Amino acid sequence: MQAYRNLVLTVLATLVLVPFAAADELPSAFNGQDLSGWKTKEAENLWWSADDGVLSVKNDPKQQPSILWTEQSYGDFVMQIEFRFGEGNVDSGVFVRNETDQIQIGISGSLKRDMTCSPYIAGKGYPVEAERISELLKQDDWNAMTLVAVGSRYDVWLNGAHVMSYESDTADKTGPIGLQLHAQREMAIDFRNIRIAELD
Repeated sequence: MQAYRNLVLTVLATLVLVPFAAADELPSAFNGQDLSGWKTKEAENLWWSADDGVLSVKNDPKQQPSILWTEQSYGDFVMQIEFRFGEGNVDSGVFVRNETDQIQIGISGSLKRDMTCSPYIAGKGYPVEAERISELLKQDDWNAMTLVAVGSRYDVWLNGAHVMSYESDTADKTGPIGLQLHAQREMAIDFRNIRIAELD
């Protein structure tokens, strides 16, 4: 397993040097027109919308949180996603196979500072902090994030640079992938070019 993980990381390190070619090789998980392939636990979707290739979500101080989940479950996987901050203090993220393990996007509600690409683990907070985020993160433009989940190990790249590795003892072997909208705050964030490939 360790040799396999090292191989995956080597391959991904090569791919992020040519991100456009890599993106074209991964299956699209978002059709850009509607929420086909995704679902929320709430009976009515008040938050998420799709138009012209962009998945948009916004909230206000009165609304509850929402997680948009893939209908498909994944084991080991590679995910590429682009995000762009909108208005407010954005607090979002990617849930990795469960609601316990999350890769943060935006401002941490507890730490009151940007923790993009860092893992947030329920009950543990942020066990490690992603590196070089202030240098790499674009506040007013699209950012490209790559997440590799192999077993309990998570690796994240931001705009082509490897910024975080973490071994989680709360990881699930399989499960859906979720996009988070934090509760009771005014914020908006856009996503596009969401691609996910399961690793054999």
